[in-house]
Amino acid sequence: MLAVADLPMSDKQLTSMRQSDGRVCIWEGSIRSGKTITALLRWLIFCATAPRGGELVMIGRTRDSVWRNMVAPLQDVSLFGSIADQVIGNYGAPTVSILGRRVHILGASDAKSEKVIRGMTVAGACVDEVTTIPEEMFTQLLGRMSVPGAQLFGTTNPDNPAHWLKRKFLDRLASLPDWRSWKFTIDDNPSLTAEYVASIKREFTGLWYRRFILGEWVAAEGAIYDMWDPDRHIVPWESLPVMRRLLAVGVDFGTTNATAALLLGIADTRDKFGQRTGSNLYLIDEYRYDPAHAQARKTNEQLSGALRAWLGSQHLPKPTHLVPEWVFLDPAAASFQVQLQADGLTNVRHADNSVSYGIGTVASLLSSGHLFTTTKTPGFNQEAPGYSWDPKETSKGNDKPVKVADHSLDAGRYAITTTESVWRPLLAA
Repeated sequence: MLAVADLPMSDKQLTSMRQSDGRVCIWEGSIRSGKTITALLRWLIFCATAPRGGELVMIGRTRDSVWRNMVAPLQDVSLFGSIADQVIGNYGAPTVSILGRRVHILGASDAKSEKVIRGMTVAGACVDEVTTIPEEMFTQLLGRMSVPGAQLFGTTNPDNPAHWLKRKFLDRLASLPDWRSWKFTIDDNPSLTAEYVASIKREFTGLWYRRFILGEWVAAEGAIYDMWDPDRHIVPWESLPVMRRLLAVGVDFGTTNATAALLLGIADTRDKFGQRTGSNLYLIDEYRYDPAHAQARKTNEQLSGALRAWLGSQHLPKPTHLVPEWVFLDPAAASFQVQLQADGLTNVRHADNSVSYGIGTVASLLSSGHLFTTTKTPGFNQEAPGYSWDPKETSKGNDKPVKVADHSLDAGRYAITTTESVWRPLLAA
């Protein structure tokens, strides 16, 4: 056994370690349940003796998420002791060295991502949040694990009960003798205090409570942001705290529909002694043009001019040198991106448009009290209460919203999800 830091391990974690001898091993369950640390420890042990003749890969929704959720913990001396020094690589790089073995870091944000492992022979894989990667990628990965002794270690939060992972694999474990799976809840993590567990249980409601806290595979129905409370989440624009950074503007572009832009900022939180305790996110300001409420439809050039004028306006109650660092645009709006760049806007990039993941991220931030809007984001504030799941999509195993009155919500989601690798480490002190 590798010598690691003195990690508190539950009996369930230790049992899953001992039993993880299958070709595919999946740790599923609630957030903060200890499943990821267990899977990572098992991955370290595997890397020490992994079969030769194939590549080792670590896969997640994006390369950033692999580094944030898996590689960074492996490099944490407080978690993995001296072994952390044997996990060598810089954040965002395409490979990392683990115990002397090269490991490829791969993102799998869409169905086309399966092409990245075509032709590759895989000796071992560690997959972060399996439900967030496309089925095509997972299927391709299984087919590439042809080296004798190859294993896959994966983690996941529960999703829709008709999701392909559950329906095609986890529900069929009795007929898959080379698969192993264990279910964890937040109460299975011995490293959490009772106060923290009680606090996080209070923060989530409805669907998110059942999935993230109880670890249940439950279908999405009803209101998406059922935790939305205007009295809690909307702050007066004049009372905004001092912003640390203006991270990005998310833009949802429409021709016949509304065009919306939301500015995302991050501000530090402090205790009564003035010491920093973490950070919160704020959707600060909003640009919105709806042709349904106007006398004429704007051209791309006119919308570009209006958006750029808004970008250059005063967004905070007090003068500041801060400016929005990025503009993230709906990837489908290629023509508008060309127009913005032709008009001199150099910081425009494609937004991360992972709908289900993005909605879950926004819901988690609202539940935990890390995301606020202001009185200058009326579109987002008006759309949030009525945002609901599409029952037709739910029946197919997909978590998708009804595409009505969601332009500001989409714009806010683009800004939040695409900058996650920046703000996530700052939320906790």
